[in-house]
Amino acid sequence: MTSDPEWAVGSGQWAVGSEQWAVGSGQWEVGSGKGQSAMSNESRAKNYRDLVAWQRAMDLVEVVYELAKRFPQDELYGLTSQVRRAVVSVPSNIAEGEGRNSPNDFARFLSIANGSLREVETQLFIAVRLDYLANDDITNAISLCEETGRIINGLKRNLQQRGNQD
Repeated sequence: MTSDPEWAVGSGQWAVGSEQWAVGSGQWEVGSGKGQSAMSNESRAKNYRDLVAWQRAMDLVEVVYELAKRFPQDELYGLTSQVRRAVVSVPSNIAEGEGRNSPNDFARFLSIANGSLREVETQLFIAVRLDYLANDDITNAISLCEETGRIINGLKRNLQQRGNQD
């Protein structure tokens, strides 16, 4: 499989624009989120919505919002609000960074998105410690955080390499 030097993650694998891509040891379908369709190998990201990192982050938003509905009412302005703001920050920063049209700016916004992912993970672990959720409840969300983080890190590495070539 050939890779597009602008958007490839890892060596020889597509981050966007293919039916499957690899990060770590797993294979994942591109565009498997709600309302998304797989793209051909010749495609490349036309905007942030084509980025797998953004698609996975949007999936994470839905999962975390569902989990936050289970928090007690007295946490509405505390942990509930905090985790919702943090999870919304992930796809928002990916989109904003892509819109800057500068590899260095994009990489910086990806770092911010990655930090927000760590916030979400931490807040979910806090919810477990406070008995608002069980460990089993957050398994999917934590997996999505880890997957999204791997994708973001790969994209960031590629952008930094591009920035060093300019």
